[in-house]
Amino acid sequence: MSSVLSFPAHVLRGNGCLDQIFTIIKSKRICVFGGHKALKVVTPLLTELMEAKNVDCEICFHWFGGEVSPNNINKMCRQAKAFNADVIFAVGGGKAIDAGKAAADKTGLPVVTIPTIAATCAAVSAVSILYDEHGQYDDMFHLAKAPDVVVLDGNIIAKGPVRWLAAGLGDTLAKLYEYRVISGGHPDLSLNMAAYANGKVCFDIIERFGSEAVQEVALRHPGKALEQVMDAIFTFAGFTSIMGVGDHVAAAHALFEGFTVLEKTRSFGHGLLVGFGNLCLLVLEGREDHEVLEAIKLAKACQVPTSLDEIAFLTKEELMQVAEKAVRTSDMDNMPTVVTEAKLIHAMHYVSELSRSAAPMTSIG
Repeated sequence: MSSVLSFPAHVLRGNGCLDQIFTIIKSKRICVFGGHKALKVVTPLLTELMEAKNVDCEICFHWFGGEVSPNNINKMCRQAKAFNADVIFAVGGGKAIDAGKAAADKTGLPVVTIPTIAATCAAVSAVSILYDEHGQYDDMFHLAKAPDVVVLDGNIIAKGPVRWLAAGLGDTLAKLYEYRVISGGHPDLSLNMAAYANGKVCFDIIERFGSEAVQEVALRHPGKALEQVMDAIFTFAGFTSIMGVGDHVAAAHALFEGFTVLEKTRSFGHGLLVGFGNLCLLVLEGREDHEVLEAIKLAKACQVPTSLDEIAFLTKEELMQVAEKAVRTSDMDNMPTVVTEAKLIHAMHYVSELSRSAAPMTSIG
């Protein structure tokens, strides 16, 4: 079976590594797309760096539009073409970066990703998650290649809110939980074995350094722990997605997609909802309470939500809407047994009850 693997050509990592970007990118016209907050962080850094390095190029900055929707992606393509850009910089969180990657793919331009929060592996992966104009999950867009340059600068990540690091930790833990259930703990083929091993490495890193990394971001002091979990969230998790042959997401991501049907939950945070979904997946698997409780304790240490109350108050009707959407996704089809609405709702309530018996979690900031 033939396949094409695309990895980033360059990954810059470490505190202050943004300073190296113009030794790799020799561009004349840079079009930067990002979220409002991300642009406020990155715009002065790039302009000051260009002056300090005496970089001779033109640069423009644009808000990406707020959603990874076809309309916004097409608008970004028009803006890049109108500026005659020769490279796109995608900065911000997962949605801004996914939108920038999609625009680069459609225009045939190289793309540099500069995450300002560590919420997903979007900066490294070769896919973009698409939504409609209202933020409801739509589809997964497979890109022609992974980003050309990835900038993983701890000084930038440490300026972001703790909740988005927590989201990255929750999303990255899914690399083990979901791939394990899909493969039955025994993946076949070399690439699947490598992807599964990477997922276990991600888990081990988060188990060891996750809580400390959260504290470093809370203090805005990037240290060793943050650097380790950034490797897990971005590089190892991204490589897991790239190497996995076939489907590698299951109930945790399906539940996130279910939550996007409700306005009150769709903006809560991809990784935070996936993180809660990880725990529900363990219940759906039929794992023992002690194992689920250990996972809950780790999630709490990483400030990932472990009960429905921490996400939103949902009526029975709203919970059913979430469950109906989730069980009809292709991701839920990857579960080894059929998951019904009733089973999923039971799992959400069961995890929430178990969480009350575990140590309390500090609120997500």
